[in-house]
Amino acid sequence: MALTQYYTATSLDGFIADPDNSLGWLFSRNQEKDGPQNYGAFIAGVGALAMGSTTYEWILDHEFAGKDPADWKWPYDIPCWVFTHRQLPIVPDAQIEFTSADVATVHQATVGSAGNRNVWIVGGGDLAGQFADARLLDEVIVSIAPVTLGGGAPLLSRRIELRLDELGRNGDFAVAKFSVVR
Repeated sequence: MALTQYYTATSLDGFIADPDNSLGWLFSRNQEKDGPQNYGAFIAGVGALAMGSTTYEWILDHEFAGKDPADWKWPYDIPCWVFTHRQLPIVPDAQIEFTSADVATVHQATVGSAGNRNVWIVGGGDLAGQFADARLLDEVIVSIAPVTLGGGAPLLSRRIELRLDELGRNGDFAVAKFSVVR
């Protein structure tokens, strides 16, 4: 059975981006490519994405800055739903659908597209919380960096009961997998 998973990294004090929406603190850390909870193993099991507009815009700003839109290459080759109420730039030839529908409606579409693979809630914490509120979030998988940011975008912006299923170390990160308690 496919799972809906929030897979992300956080600072020790619970932020996924600093107050300037930067991830510099994350990319300066050592991580083992084949270590516990690694990205390669995770993404191999993903069949569809649900993404917040801030995450989408971060990808545009950091992956495509200064490039002609004709040269943009979307990093995912699976269907993606981006939650937004605004007009955003379109990545040519990408399987992206912009939506302002509720998470339950989009979840049904993502699960249908994912087949027997998982759905990844790419970001951010509020979007993952909306899926949890609708009782549609199954797991939170988080890499915890040894840094505090003092503010920024929170890992999760509401109370969610979790059960620790796995705990390990991957390079500089403590990694944990939690099941959402219903």
